[in-house]
Amino acid sequence: MKLQAIGKVAQQAGETTLVLEEEMRAGLTGLSEFSHVMILYWFDQLDVPELREERLIEKPYVNGPETLGIFATRGPVRPNPIAVSVAGIIAFDQEKGIITLDYLDAEDGSPLLDIKPYTPSSEIVTSYRSPEWCSHWPQSYEDSGSFDWSREFNFEA
Repeated sequence: MKLQAIGKVAQQAGETTLVLEEEMRAGLTGLSEFSHVMILYWFDQLDVPELREERLIEKPYVNGPETLGIFATRGPVRPNPIAVSVAGIIAFDQEKGIITLDYLDAEDGSPLLDIKPYTPSSEIVTSYRSPEWCSHWPQSYEDSGSFDWSREFNFEA
């Protein structure tokens, strides 16, 4: 199995853009009609063999249990450090292969693996279950922007 990056994430001067390789730009046809996209990218700065071996994370969330399995977290430490995020499209230039986003929690230069249009019919789940410790988290992408996420995670300095 071989993954091929289709472009890179650029974080410059407070602006987030996806910059696609020239040979991938035709694949953007029709995407400008969507307001949001799902982005898959590689946490390349955390692609460390030892981190790929982690299966249990000690207290990743302030209100969470003492230990969680990596598949019960949204963190970057994973067997395959692949991230998935939803973001709003602010500007779109198919000719240059550039999509400007409202926000993305990726580092500058992160390899872009895929882009998919966001569609509520396949992404919104109205009847779901989550643990009590995270039940106060925002219920929508829009509300997430004003939520104080820094109070939720136990990041190491």
